[in-house]
Amino acid sequence: MSTMTYLGYAARIEYSDEDQCLVGHIAGIQDVIGFHADNVTDLRTVFEEAVDDYLSYCAEQGRAPQRPASGKISLRIQPEVHAAINVAAEISGKSVNQWINDMLIQAVHN
Repeated sequence: MSTMTYLGYAARIEYSDEDQCLVGHIAGIQDVIGFHADNVTDLRTVFEEAVDDYLSYCAEQGRAPQRPASGKISLRIQPEVHAAINVAAEISGKSVNQWINDMLIQAVHN
């Protein structure tokens, strides 16, 4: 599975053997937005058109478009892990927020 991004939206891309085309769906939102094309160049075009159409539709309806993520996350971890994060952040000269952000970036890009 691969992804494309545009205006903060990410699309999950798959190949449909049944339809013999590339199929994409916007990931991370509850509204269903899909698109398809026969090649990557056309898929990029219809993906961007789908996002643009979605944003226009939301504006016409007077409602805010859904966004994949706010940038805020809340989680519960073991106190020992929390303490170790505090130490690691301090040693690296970073805030806990920045240290965790950097570690998550490394994790998703590896």
